[in-house]
Amino acid sequence: MAEALGLDFGTTNTVMALSDSVGADSVGANSAGADRQAATHSIRFSSPAGTSDSMRTALSFMKDRNLGAGALKVEAGQAAIRAFIDNPGDCRFLQSIKTFAASALFQGTLIHARRFQFEDLMEVFLRRLEAYAGDGWPSGTKRIVAGRPVHFAGANPDPQLAITRYNAALTRFGFPEIHYVYEPVAAAFYFAQHLKQDATVLVADFGGGTTDYSLIRFATSAGKLSATPVGHSGVGLAGDQFDARIIEHLVAPEIGKGSQFRSFDKVLDVPNNYYTSFSRWNQLSVFKTSREYADLKSLVRQSLEPDKLELFIDLVEHDEGYPLYQAVSATKMALSSADEAEFRFAPLGRAGEKSVKRAEFEGWIAEDLARIEGALDDVLTTTNTAPGAIDKVFLTGGTSFVPAVRKIFTDRFDASRIETGGELVSIAHGLALIGERDDIAQWVA
Repeated sequence: MAEALGLDFGTTNTVMALSDSVGADSVGANSAGADRQAATHSIRFSSPAGTSDSMRTALSFMKDRNLGAGALKVEAGQAAIRAFIDNPGDCRFLQSIKTFAASALFQGTLIHARRFQFEDLMEVFLRRLEAYAGDGWPSGTKRIVAGRPVHFAGANPDPQLAITRYNAALTRFGFPEIHYVYEPVAAAFYFAQHLKQDATVLVADFGGGTTDYSLIRFATSAGKLSATPVGHSGVGLAGDQFDARIIEHLVAPEIGKGSQFRSFDKVLDVPNNYYTSFSRWNQLSVFKTSREYADLKSLVRQSLEPDKLELFIDLVEHDEGYPLYQAVSATKMALSSADEAEFRFAPLGRAGEKSVKRAEFEGWIAEDLARIEGALDDVLTTTNTAPGAIDKVFLTGGTSFVPAVRKIFTDRFDASRIETGGELVSIAHGLALIGERDDIAQWVA
């Protein structure tokens, strides 16, 4: 029986891993000071979209007469995306629900006339994963160890609120113990399996919504690896913020940002807050049911450029958030390897065909890069650690491939000390390993 379950409930993807002493297809790892060697393996999920050891953090809801009046058919991950694409207009789609965890402003959302709080959405998502896992779902597991960012995403995040909501969801599964560990600490444990000698390790974890750093000292004694946390820091932005910058500069002006409307005898600017909501494509489904959206629709008749606001409304009504994400993600990815890339988003018509230079993109995200680098400065300064004292730097998460992000590290650390890998599984497997430790209380956040 597995002792611990590691849950990496991510903004973009979710991975779950179990600790075990032996097992095929396992990721071998030293237990970092525990009484015995441990290994981990990913839980595999079989959904209508196929089998995978990671799940896109997404949900779809559809009415289903076969399930009875008021019942909803729910899918998660790629199956949710497929349901959304196959049933436009009938399917309610939510993605990156983790971004709402620490927001006091998020008081739930209506889905087919039923209200769901954050903890309800998290439970529904994990219940689908439980169903997809089948016999692979852990039974009798002593501990669940869930990852949490150093700083949650959002303008004014409330970390205690986020943990309260996590607890409300996870206690419904009956786990005897629930623990929370900083996500970069878990990634460090995963990477530690490759260390051959004592080392001071810096892990930079770039998720969808947060950038987190953890500095840990690993040492060997009597053949066992021990670990001492040195410091942590982070900032509530990462890849999703870069996406938002692309939308802000390429899409928002085409749907009315900067335009005006007439109110009696005055000419006023269309409020920018509508476009802040739109730039967070993963929140469009919630925006669609908000008072803000109702106010936006009321401005069309008064607008000096009504065609633009009508296009804005059309994009929201037709749930174009996910196709927009795909277009933005493709452009961002292309700019990681080329100096110029094409942005293509058909719903905008001819306005959705634009070339983007890497230098332009880096200018758009300059302020965000400064905050990411500032968080790195914080962990080095508060721990009084010079860059030369760090033996290994592990970069994990897709945003680490953005050249401007990688340059932050290559400017400070010798290239031979920088490593990548395990982008999807490192946190979940590290959490499972930490769950095996007798001194787990030392590692909880």
